[in-house]
Amino acid sequence: MQVIPALDIRAGKCVRLLQGQAEQQTVYSDDPVAMAQRWAEAGAALLHVVDLDGAFSGCVQNAKVIQRVAQAVPIPIQLGGGLRDLATIERVLAAGVQRVVLGTSALEQRETLVQATRRFPGRVCVGIDSRNGHVAVRGWQTVSEVEPLALAQQVAAAGVAAIIYTDISRDGMLQGPNISAIRALAQQVTVPVIASGGVSCLDDLRQLAALEPLGVTAVIVGKALYEGRFSYQQACAALRGE
Repeated sequence: MQVIPALDIRAGKCVRLLQGQAEQQTVYSDDPVAMAQRWAEAGAALLHVVDLDGAFSGCVQNAKVIQRVAQAVPIPIQLGGGLRDLATIERVLAAGVQRVVLGTSALEQRETLVQATRRFPGRVCVGIDSRNGHVAVRGWQTVSEVEPLALAQQVAAAGVAAIIYTDISRDGMLQGPNISAIRALAQQVTVPVIASGGVSCLDDLRQLAALEPLGVTAVIVGKALYEGRFSYQQACAALRGE
């Protein structure tokens, strides 16, 4: 299982939000490029980048910063936030992003997802963000009637490279991931599942490692790394059972 550091960008800065709330923001760096280089130097094999302004507004807002990040590190990045049409997806992939993460468009514009997976095989993931058992979209501001498991089965059939599952209530709270929900989702699909939200300690990572046989291939970690709860190397060791 892989540890993927999170790099959330808002107004050109590296930040973290509590439960996705725009007003609950902590700035960790004014230089996302330097932060990306830090994680690459620590040994990360992939970065999870989110354009928060894009997620809230519906279109990518930090394109120049994201391109600089992609060019500055020797590792691939996957990008989410504001990717709601095929032209934008094509543009960010051409700018150096390795994989895109579709959220709102995966739910509301299924044809966009289908076309993207056909045109860019292996480079399209879907983010399924759950609030109280229902999928939240549009920067987590709108809660749909769709349940995460139902959406997971639908997008898996579309040929996505991976599903990123986030329990919004856990995100940024350092209260542990929703292990039972992650397990239930992984059991329902055959595509790789990436866990996200709530990791607070090394024991959380060890619990997630137990789900690897079900297809949970990676975990995105944000606040716990930024606040020094453990190092990137310690996180990797925990997933190895050390």
